Amino acid sequence: MSSTVPQSFKNHVRFDPPFHFFVLPVFTFAVVWSIVHLVRHFGYHSAGLVVLFMAALVLAVKTRFYALKVQTRVIRLEERLRLYTLLSDPLRSRIPELNEAQLVGLRFASDGECPALMEQALASSLKNPEIKKAVKQWRADQWRV
Repeated sequence: MSSTVPQSFKNHVRFDPPFHFFVLPVFTFAVVWSIVHLVRHFGYHSAGLVVLFMAALVLAVKTRFYALKVQTRVIRLEERLRLYTLLSDPLRSRIPELNEAQLVGLRFASDGECPALMEQALASSLKNPEIKKAVKQWRADQWRV
């Protein structure tokens, strides 16, 4: 997956056009439309449509969050393995101290700056966005959904 603009903190967030610009708007519209229909034509059928469309919207959103959670778990495992190969013994033993958000943030750091950034993250309890902002040599992640 190639990009003409190098990835950075400012442009690393990605949208999935079919999900963000089609599925979510359609299901959101369906929920709003069904609520309007329920108000205008109160009855079991209209109430059933509201419940059905709300369930479909929740299903779409939850499905997206499940996929992101699995990706986060894979990133966490990848970064632990990467850190284990990059770090020397004193720092290697501190890998378990990193929380999930810190590991996810460190994935953008180049191999050269990763050890120092990890030390800084642990010492200052840096959060994910702070770690990403501290990265000097951005290591692109084009596969994140």
